[in-house]
Amino acid sequence: MQPSDFIWMDGKLVPFADATVHVLSHSLHYGNAVFEGIRAYSTPEGPAILQLQAHVKRLFRSSRVLDMKIPFSESEIEAAILETVRRNGHESCYVRPLVFRGFGPLGVLPKGNPIQISVATWEWNSLHAEGGLDTGVDVGFSSWRRMAAGTHPAMAKASGNYLNSQLVVQEAVRHGYAEGLVLDVDGYLSEGSGENVFLVQDGVVLTPPIGNSILAGITRGMVMELCEELGIEVRQARIPREAVFFSQEMFMTGTAAEITPVRTVDGKPLEEAAPGPITKRLQTEFFARVKGTVPDRGGWLTHVRQASV
Repeated sequence: MQPSDFIWMDGKLVPFADATVHVLSHSLHYGNAVFEGIRAYSTPEGPAILQLQAHVKRLFRSSRVLDMKIPFSESEIEAAILETVRRNGHESCYVRPLVFRGFGPLGVLPKGNPIQISVATWEWNSLHAEGGLDTGVDVGFSSWRRMAAGTHPAMAKASGNYLNSQLVVQEAVRHGYAEGLVLDVDGYLSEGSGENVFLVQDGVVLTPPIGNSILAGITRGMVMELCEELGIEVRQARIPREAVFFSQEMFMTGTAAEITPVRTVDGKPLEEAAPGPITKRLQTEFFARVKGTVPDRGGWLTHVRQASV
């Protein structure tokens, strides 16, 4: 990671090296933080943050699930993100807001621990190796499962949920894959370690529903919106494991992954060479929209230099 100049912490910008917390901070021990991953893209009008309001809204909703009252308003956090990107001089970057419980009593019950928040930004290109967006990545089914309903709050972007994700991706890399595919407790397709999953079968795009222990990804929503605009049918359905091998195309979505095509699953190539025609069409439209080379019809972008702080 290339350090930036500043990180916003609890209401003010501090030098990167000074953005520290105590080793006995509650969230470090119990995983009860929430966060977001957001991208700012370089556009002809300067840096623009993708889906700023949607990400901040989900940050607050995740915090509500964990009974963490953020001591700032949504508009104040949006302004903090804009200010941090601006002061760090980024043309494009990754943005990480984090809400966590700080130093205080260290029992499991989080009583008396201050709610703190930070916003960090840094330059980050592709999640997967260079060329992954162009030629696809290799994935494999994980031996780990996603959490059952009523155990962990899958819809909240909580740091504790990502222990499962770490186990999935570590196993995948050990097996020579770029990413793992995870099933839910009933054996239906859920998601990747940090991405939503889409299949293409006979011209129809399929994706698991919220009830399959997935994060309701913001990029996932944008892809579904693009499909509607382009006249591509999308179905949310429970997908058995073997259905993956009945698919012509597959891709994974997320802030970091963007729209990453999959070329093999468990070493078996899909019917179409990655990226397949529908995946490529969605990629082309997505990147044109987020990089500002076509009109922003969905209001996805917040331009950093034009937005008020």
